Amino acid sequence: MPLALLALAIGAFGIGTTEFVIMGLLPEVGADFDVSIPTAGYLVTGYALGVVLGAPVMTVLGTKVSRKRMLMLLMGLFIVGNLLSAVAPSFGVMLAGRVVASLAHGAFFGIGSVVAADLVAPEKKAGAIAMMFTGLTVANVVGVPLGTLIGQNSSWRVTFLIVAGLGVLGLLGVAKLIPEQPKPEGVRLRHELAAFRNVQVLLAMAMTVLGFGGVFTASTYIAPMMTGAAGYSASSVTWLLVLFGLGLVGGNLVGGKYADRALMPLLYVSLSALALVLGLFTVAAHNKVTAAIALALIGALGFATVPPLQKRVLDHASGAPTLASAVNIGAFNLGNALAAWLGGLVISAGLGITAPTWVGAALAVSALLLAVLSSALERRDARPGSRVVAGSPRARVAVAATRD
Repeated sequence: MPLALLALAIGAFGIGTTEFVIMGLLPEVGADFDVSIPTAGYLVTGYALGVVLGAPVMTVLGTKVSRKRMLMLLMGLFIVGNLLSAVAPSFGVMLAGRVVASLAHGAFFGIGSVVAADLVAPEKKAGAIAMMFTGLTVANVVGVPLGTLIGQNSSWRVTFLIVAGLGVLGLLGVAKLIPEQPKPEGVRLRHELAAFRNVQVLLAMAMTVLGFGGVFTASTYIAPMMTGAAGYSASSVTWLLVLFGLGLVGGNLVGGKYADRALMPLLYVSLSALALVLGLFTVAAHNKVTAAIALALIGALGFATVPPLQKRVLDHASGAPTLASAVNIGAFNLGNALAAWLGGLVISAGLGITAPTWVGAALAVSALLLAVLSSALERRDARPGSRVVAGSPRARVAVAATRD
């Protein structure tokens, strides 16, 4: 793998740390600004919404510059947002800093996925994408627990200063290690938007929302489920998060390895197994050992879908994939918000603290059904004489043949 992928992984590590570390520091931030925990929770919600909205906006703004330069600008924005959070004199300024940092998230991963895929041979694209996302998964194992520990024992402001420093490292890495890639000739915004007329691109994004939404029904309520059902102490939650993060790392590596060989079979297996584990969690959650195993499996099975889904979007939006790739990153965060909302509804309805995992199982099954539909449509369009979907690989081949 090219050394340039290390620069993307470092940036992803910083972004992953700042996204999730706030969850462990909400009590400290709330106490410092004299706001309630639910109010402090807006720092999580605001970031997620910023990713969803910022991914397409920042990508569109970046169509006028090279991908390398845009990645550098995004890391600069990330640094500014975290510095603003670190020195915020009020909760409103802190929230603004979180939103500024979040605007870089979706576009960085979206553009970074395209850059990573272009750095390697076609048969290694998913592995290259997974390498970049390794930074995000490792952040959950190292960055988030360490940042939480520093914030709890020193100051949460120190944590955000360190994260800003990670952004500086990422910026320098992009500047020094990533080669200049010329902008694709003749690609305009209308070409990027045309990718969304491809039903396969839309189905892949829907699978992203539903599949990863299933994961977040468990991770969002991990603390109350592990303490209230499994019987773990509150101090054990940090190490359970590390275990969950290790699952993410393992799933990402497996997904990157096999997505280049058997993309759709990998999605079938991972989504089916994810639905099964989430469905059984209600039983597994009442034993410490089985609850911990299930938690790691949820992380692994969920993130095993990330490289194949991101690659599928790139494959079906090839020629002008940057905007679609970035929007698909926003889809992960949309799944996060959807899962948190639905999970809260079933808990509030009195269905029990583990009820969100049933919702997660239903979301994973829905994603699996979409995967089956996607394959069926692809097989239909591959048959001789079938109607060719606009923007599909067959359509591009047909256009090229006509030009020849």
